[in-house]
Amino acid sequence: SVSWYGVCLGKRGGAGMDSSSSSSAAGLGSVDPQLQHFIEVETQKQRFQQLVHQMTELCWEKCMDKPGPKLDSRAEACFVNCVERFIDTSQFILNRLEQTQKSKPVFSESLS
Repeated sequence: SVSWYGVCLGKRGGAGMDSSSSSSAAGLGSVDPQLQHFIEVETQKQRFQQLVHQMTELCWEKCMDKPGPKLDSRAEACFVNCVERFIDTSQFILNRLEQTQKSKPVFSESLS
């Protein structure tokens, strides 16, 4: 869903990516705005793909005992539950990080 997409991007924004990809986009102030927007969109796509890969790997390991020609009802229920818990956890972490950020003073303000 769209809200999950936003959660995924927010969660993986800093910790999951190396800083060179986000800092390179931020250092493009003099570059064409369309190019900068394209880079930001592609970076978001990459973050989303990484998160989907992480979720797929986690749920596959947890739910798939013996791959076969059909997905049995137990494995299907496990996958549904795993994905739902993954989304819930992502949302919880994002909310917790936002609360932590709001409660801490900005570093430059604390120096004055």
